[in-house]
Amino acid sequence: MVRVGPMASPKFPLDRRELMAGLGAAAVTPIWPVAGRAQLRSALALQAKADSVALRPNAPPTPIWSLQGPELRSKRGETLDIAFGNELPVQAVLTWRGIDGVPAAEPLTGRPPLAAGGKDALKLPLRHAGTFLCDLTLLGDGQPRPSQARALIVQESEAVAVDRDEVLLIEDWRVRPDGTAMTPGSDPGDAVPIHTINRQTSLDLSARTHERIRLRIISGCQRSVIAVKLEGLDARVMAVDGQPSEPFQARNGAVVLAPGGRIDAFIDVTAAAGTETAILLHDGKEGRPIGKIRVASEPPIRPAPLPPAPPLPSNGLPERLDLKNATRVDLPLGGPAGDWVTPAKFNATAPPAFRAKAGRVVVLALTNRAAIATVFHLHGHHFRLLDRLDDGWKPFWLDTLAIEPGQTQRIAFLAEHAGRYLIESVATEWSAPRLVRWYAVE
Repeated sequence: MVRVGPMASPKFPLDRRELMAGLGAAAVTPIWPVAGRAQLRSALALQAKADSVALRPNAPPTPIWSLQGPELRSKRGETLDIAFGNELPVQAVLTWRGIDGVPAAEPLTGRPPLAAGGKDALKLPLRHAGTFLCDLTLLGDGQPRPSQARALIVQESEAVAVDRDEVLLIEDWRVRPDGTAMTPGSDPGDAVPIHTINRQTSLDLSARTHERIRLRIISGCQRSVIAVKLEGLDARVMAVDGQPSEPFQARNGAVVLAPGGRIDAFIDVTAAAGTETAILLHDGKEGRPIGKIRVASEPPIRPAPLPPAPPLPSNGLPERLDLKNATRVDLPLGGPAGDWVTPAKFNATAPPAFRAKAGRVVVLALTNRAAIATVFHLHGHHFRLLDRLDDGWKPFWLDTLAIEPGQTQRIAFLAEHAGRYLIESVATEWSAPRLVRWYAVE
């Protein structure tokens, strides 16, 4: 999922095929505090509102829409009581990417779009720790302005031996010569692609020698598969799409993310004071620096680096899947739309893409019939990417997968949570429409 081929600095050469290959092949003083037994409830108010972001130097900020409110950081086992207000002139719906088994919070199948000026309330139980994403993009195609995503961080119940916990939320924009930003699902024309990291076009971080930092790298990109490289640093991948994985070194410090994908990586800073490390981004067409990590002049945080970190605590997903007795479904992506529809045309009474019995393993054969790579996102459950002979799976869980044109990938998940859940498909092209269907666990 996250291993990519050699990437040299500063040019960071990488073509789309290499980028997709990386995606297909594929987290002390002070120590991050122990989260005790979580509180039962935490109230949170979110508003979809007009906003702006500085995308061009020496130019006025670009008007956008965003989800405003307090930092979305909580603890495993907690339930968020969310009050949502839509202050936009269009309908809005929240999408919680990576949150499993909460059918009442599912966009379209569990919660209809909220009208302009409307208010809603929902309860979001956080049964898993990890890095998640909340956004307004499901209905974003063709709207007057693009919207910005928010990270949702759910801390583990056990101690995690890191000194700092940093979010790197990367988003892409298409900006016209007049400074306005285009929404996806339309022809970008002469719009210029721009990437931001934590709402900035370049981000500088400071670190101390022998410090361990947990980087939660999130792709809030609309359509592009991206690679992020930490030049000259050893990045140890600890979690993928919010779920702990077997720890492994990211090849050459690079990770690959599909739109909505998340990688938790631990980095141990071993360089001397004053050293600068580039944060590089590649979107399959070109590479560019989007930030840097500079080693501060203060003394080392400890005499020597920490030993390799153990795996993150399990969220309780099954260790094994019974593929022999699985329910098997062929699910074509791309090509003629067929039963796939845009979110605006979603009909909850339409037949589901498939039904599964609760407690049964489901194997989906995803065939991309489009002429370009297509991204598949499964709501409600995480899945394993199967080996070609269905005789095993990759050592990580996913909720998002990019698939090359003409390629078939097989995934498997335990249908653990009864309810109705959405599935999404979108080609990796700015003008491509986002398409949806739904499935049922009974």
